[in-house]
Amino acid sequence: MVAPSSPFDRTLVRAGMGWLGRRYRVRFDPSLFSRTGFLAGDDARRLGELNAALADSEARAIVAARGGYGLARIAPSLELGPLVQHPKWLVGFSDVTALHVEAARVGVMSLHAHNVAGLGPGDASARDAWLNALERPAPTTFERLTVYRAGEAEGPLAGGNLTVLFMAHAAGRLRLPRGAILLLEDVSETSYRIDRMLTALSQSGALADLSGVVLGEFTDCSPGRYAVPTSEVLSERLGLLGVPVLAGLPVGHGRHNAPLVLGAPARLSARDGTLTVDAARDA
Repeated sequence: MVAPSSPFDRTLVRAGMGWLGRRYRVRFDPSLFSRTGFLAGDDARRLGELNAALADSEARAIVAARGGYGLARIAPSLELGPLVQHPKWLVGFSDVTALHVEAARVGVMSLHAHNVAGLGPGDASARDAWLNALERPAPTTFERLTVYRAGEAEGPLAGGNLTVLFMAHAAGRLRLPRGAILLLEDVSETSYRIDRMLTALSQSGALADLSGVVLGEFTDCSPGRYAVPTSEVLSERLGLLGVPVLAGLPVGHGRHNAPLVLGAPARLSARDGTLTVDAARDA
């Protein structure tokens, strides 16, 4: 377990650690309880902790304590060679999107799923889904999604938190696979800021080679002073890409956060509103 981003609620994380400890040998450096301003310790501490975990040949998974902010500060200095030689699950979401981006750059799949803090209060079904994704990756189909733009698409699943993807693009770190189905979610952003990020990503060409888009939850994303709903912005901006777009995936900062294998082959049908992620094929 690592804390590469913000400080965390110790009660929630200790509860998650306790649950994980019933099944796995959980290792962590006590320094992960550090705090430096809005970070879980300074950059040197967080980078050293994460690089040590990446180099640990016995580790089968690296799970983030929580998201927040901070991974983008250390992402360019990560030592990913050991991950390529001995792949292991990188597990988390939100700010951990920055780590998923780095894994994708070197061709390693990763798991967009609850951080440890989210496992603390997790219900039995959510915890079972998390364990199954980690231990027994299998094809998963989501049905009755909302169609924003019709069509069908196939490609590797990529993406995560919109704000973090936008930061990764600004830093020159974002490399979306050709033909990818892009997953997007976010929290606490106003609709005009979402418009700004999507517009910049589109105009830059970063989204030019997508085959489709699937939207998770945009939690507490307000319409702002101009009262423009986030759903309208997403539908209008993404509709201009000319690819099928589905919304309503139970992924993100809301009550449900279904685990998804990033890099796995995915199929999207905006005729019947389904997304299938075939994690078993390459996991």
